[in-house]
Amino acid sequence: MHIVAVLALDQVVAFDLATPIEVFARTPGYEVRICGVGGEVDAGTFTLRPPWDLTGLADADTIIVPGRSANPPVPAPVVAALRAAAERGTRIASICSGAFILAATGLLDGLRATTHWAAAAELARRHPAVEVDPDVLYVDNGQFLTSAGAAAGLDLCLHLIRRDHGSAAAADAARLSVMPLEREGGQAQFIVHDAPPTPRGSELAPVLAWIEENCASELTLAGIAAQVGMSTRTLNRRFREQTGTTPLQWLLRARVRRAQHLLEATGAPVDRIAGEVGFGSPTAFRERFKRVVGTSPQAYRASFRAGGVS
Repeated sequence: MHIVAVLALDQVVAFDLATPIEVFARTPGYEVRICGVGGEVDAGTFTLRPPWDLTGLADADTIIVPGRSANPPVPAPVVAALRAAAERGTRIASICSGAFILAATGLLDGLRATTHWAAAAELARRHPAVEVDPDVLYVDNGQFLTSAGAAAGLDLCLHLIRRDHGSAAAADAARLSVMPLEREGGQAQFIVHDAPPTPRGSELAPVLAWIEENCASELTLAGIAAQVGMSTRTLNRRFREQTGTTPLQWLLRARVRRAQHLLEATGAPVDRIAGEVGFGSPTAFRERFKRVVGTSPQAYRASFRAGGVS
């Protein structure tokens, strides 16, 4: 029997906690334990008393670390228990902001990881040794796995079942969860069309705002550099230091964010939106949009446009 220990700490997100319990408890071959530090756990709208304390992690085959609502400091006994489990070779996976708990142990240092897109910048700030990728549903490093928010936790659990017992068992688990099995870890998270936060005090703040305002224009790297009074080489270096990406990648994402807004708020044809946000061709727009958002413009509109498609 494969033991899955689900860690429940104060301020645990109830959805993150329930997801692995439901998925693994319904799948043959797994025993699920809920483990806490001791005593009652505050889950916001309710409290629970885990039947296991941290000793329940000692012989677990897999440990699932759900997110917490405010990401407070991780208790030292939890850090020690997770490190000890890692030394024994235990597989450890986080859901949503549970990546903050896993990162606090140092086990993600030097590895690629993900979390909910809204928390990715903070995770990168707190743990600069972790390579944070906010654009995927989950990341599998072998022993350590991380996933994005909400439904991505389901994707991760199904992926673990597929690893353990094959695609047929994962498909059965997906059907029980009324969940498609086809979503792969590399698929992008749905991200709102707000711009990513600019580092406080960043000298690039004015040019980032200018790019957002002028993203539909035919901007070039040289033109952006001239706007900020830097050479293209210096601009590229400053961008990577302060935003983690390049000026042109930022521009393309700004165009996609503008397109998301138009797809949600208007009934304009997709080809026209492509031109309005600065893409040279509808094909290039569709390819970039799917790469960033993880779905087609039409599917995005069907999912998110208020009142449906006109």
